[in-house]
Amino acid sequence: MSERPPPPAPTLERDVSIGPFTFDCGVTLDDVVQRVSVYGEPRRDGRNLVLVNHALTGSSRVADWWGEINVVGSCYGSTGPTSPAPDGKPYGSRFPVVSVSDMVRAQRLALREMGFERLALVTGGSLGGMQALEWAFKGAGDVARTLVIGAYDHFSAMGIALNAVAREAIRIAKTPQAGVELARKIAMLTYKSEALLAERHGRKFDRKGGDPTRNPDDRFDVEGYLDYQGGLFSARMDPEAYRIVTRAMDLFETRDRTPAKPYPQFTFVGISSDWLFLPEYVRASAERFAKLGADSIYLELESNHGHDAFLADPGHLRTLVAPRLAALYAELATSVTLSEGSA
Repeated sequence: MSERPPPPAPTLERDVSIGPFTFDCGVTLDDVVQRVSVYGEPRRDGRNLVLVNHALTGSSRVADWWGEINVVGSCYGSTGPTSPAPDGKPYGSRFPVVSVSDMVRAQRLALREMGFERLALVTGGSLGGMQALEWAFKGAGDVARTLVIGAYDHFSAMGIALNAVAREAIRIAKTPQAGVELARKIAMLTYKSEALLAERHGRKFDRKGGDPTRNPDDRFDVEGYLDYQGGLFSARMDPEAYRIVTRAMDLFETRDRTPAKPYPQFTFVGISSDWLFLPEYVRASAERFAKLGADSIYLELESNHGHDAFLADPGHLRTLVAPRLAALYAELATSVTLSEGSA
């Protein structure tokens, strides 16, 4: 089997200073930067600009994971808990509460600093989908299309509860690394479906050996999978950044807001096996904006991958949304992707 070629490198990657920034919680930081990765050659009129917002743990290098601009509060370049505070020490637990609205305002400021005012499309999955939808509220007339994948117009009580348990795991663990590993294990269960876990792991014993019928410390294969994913994650995720970004998801609520006209085109994609972002909630969001008079439709991605399907089934997703984006493809001879991370 031939190896997959490495992802393309960004045409441009830089930290854009947006100066003093006041968060929705009321705290102002004097020098905030936004990590931006650019793929392709952007047009100043914005007609070939696609902004891809990453999910909870992604970075601005979209080709590396969906193949990003980094959000404020993350640990991937934009200002966040690992950034130095005025006293020279990392902000850590002193970093302010961040909202999805903060993330999008920081992105808009960074893009304007780079000379970009309009976007042909804003998209993302999960937390990235929340940001894509927030752009519809923040960027009236500046965004032609929003593609919201595996997300809807608020975050559910179940989602908030699961994030709370993951953050509690970090607080009570013996070490920050152990806490992040356990938090990741909890989260991984929300990203997958029962059907997928049954297909991949079933009741098989751990592929590395052992027999849990004889030794209670030996593992089933699904336990080994969770251990592996937890170890990968703890090597790249800062505990405080995880706390900040999951809380931003919890705070997301737009049902009491109406976007200003002109509305962008809305495309909402639900995932059939997603129990974290239920497809019926995604459909309801699409219908809400349609009732306002917007061009808003719902599409459903059939997949047993659960919430992770937007990452695990990119071919099916591309086929599903292609008719909706056909006019954009036809209009443009070239395209460029901007991806952002968190502050």
